[in-house]
Amino acid sequence: MIVFKQIAHLQKHLQSAKKDGRSIGFVPTMGALHQGHLSLIKLAQSNSDIVVCSIFVNPTQFNDNKDFDKYPITIEEDILLLERQNTDILFLPSVSEIYPQGKKLSKPYELGLIETVLEGAFRPGHFQGVSQVVDRLLQIVMPDNLFLGQKDYQQIMVIQKMIELKKHRTKIIIGNTLRENTGLANSSRNLRLTESEKESAIAIYQSLCFIQENIAKKSISELQQEVAEILHNSGFRHIDYIAIVNAKTLAPLNNYSPSVPTIALIAAFIGEVRLIDNMIL
Repeated sequence: MIVFKQIAHLQKHLQSAKKDGRSIGFVPTMGALHQGHLSLIKLAQSNSDIVVCSIFVNPTQFNDNKDFDKYPITIEEDILLLERQNTDILFLPSVSEIYPQGKKLSKPYELGLIETVLEGAFRPGHFQGVSQVVDRLLQIVMPDNLFLGQKDYQQIMVIQKMIELKKHRTKIIIGNTLRENTGLANSSRNLRLTESEKESAIAIYQSLCFIQENIAKKSISELQQEVAEILHNSGFRHIDYIAIVNAKTLAPLNNYSPSVPTIALIAAFIGEVRLIDNMIL
């Protein structure tokens, strides 16, 4: 694996590869890598000639500075995992390398409704920061394919919108959410959970399964109330949302219909850690 910290050196290497007709797959991460990230590397390897993984903890997408300060940094372990997975390239830039003109956006991205609901409602400015860093990384790497995990469902929609706005020639390929044996979705934030909190956190997946099993039997409002009770009884101290929405628009649904693409999404706090998960119904 080759590690690049400077854009110019990375681009020189990739330009040479592209001249030889090799395709580029890109997996952007913020480090604290887990099996979910590695599954995306594997997916990229099966669809690309060269795989680039980036590790960059992006300061502009944290609306809470405390969350940014607490984000786990495990760079030595991350490098070892990527080497074991035979990753071709690791891009490891500094903040000044990504944002040489400063972090402030000159013009906001016109993301529309998807920026204002669910994650957007509870994390104002978050998706502007996500769009900013992914836009910048796509300008640098210029990949053929961008590999993202379904756990960040709304974020994928935001990135797709940004790609359309900026006319990037990059296709998104979505990897399935990878889960532990308990059903808990792999997440870098899981590193911040105590063992007892990790056991309690399984209730998010169990709640999604409950929705899946009962979506045709109960009203959406009933399901939301019952899931809230499940989460509270399992130790979740605060719930941001339990949403059952149109999977293409994120518009809330009053009633379930098999003919309408539907997804359930949950965001809730266990201890001090905010977890998200979703399930396509």
